[in-house]
Amino acid sequence: MTYCVGMRLDRGLLFMSDTRTNAGLDNISTYRKMFSFETPGERAITLLTAGNLATTQSVISMLEERTKAPGDRAPSILESPSMFQVARLVGQTLRDVIADNAQSGARADSSFNASIILGGQIKGTPPRLFMIYPEGNFIEAGDATPYFQIGETKYGRPILVRAYEPSMSFEKAVKLLLVSFDSTIKANLSVGLPLDMQIYETDSYKLGLSRRIGAEDAYFQTISNGWGAALNMAFDSLPDVTL
Repeated sequence: MTYCVGMRLDRGLLFMSDTRTNAGLDNISTYRKMFSFETPGERAITLLTAGNLATTQSVISMLEERTKAPGDRAPSILESPSMFQVARLVGQTLRDVIADNAQSGARADSSFNASIILGGQIKGTPPRLFMIYPEGNFIEAGDATPYFQIGETKYGRPILVRAYEPSMSFEKAVKLLLVSFDSTIKANLSVGLPLDMQIYETDSYKLGLSRRIGAEDAYFQTISNGWGAALNMAFDSLPDVTL
């Protein structure tokens, strides 16, 4: 399993993903699920992947290969004129990979399924954030749905629903996501450290701060321990039921 979040803020975009991949409790590995592409001064794009590892690795490999062969008949995400066209390209690639692997052909067999969060900005257009489904179709983040989650989403969602504000700083948004991930990690063994984080600031047209957060990270430990203590204090402060 996995847990990934892409978030739209007034200041830009924020991405975070875990790195745990497991095929049973005795077969746990660490794989990157965040991938970024950029042409500094012109575009910056980040993808988060969840689902069948072979599927997602094939999709990323195909996208990377196309960036190394400009002018090839297969389009590249570094040449697409808009983020909408990038989303179409990634969706088509995902659908093709699933179809190639599924025994039934064009049907998106669940054993090969994967989903992708795509976000970024191309010069002359605003930052955009998309959720891409196994069938290749996608939806875009908006004011009513300003962030997307994929993978094991239910444990980390409550804090996002209660605390997210589009005007919050990157610093507060990172803190919010760390609480969301900490809650998920404690509730589900299939999600685990280290975490990958990527910031994109609007109109910078280049990747911002990128960081890997491991178990030894002092700030993550402060957030994890502090959030647990704060929850206990909040719980104790609530009135007891009268029986």
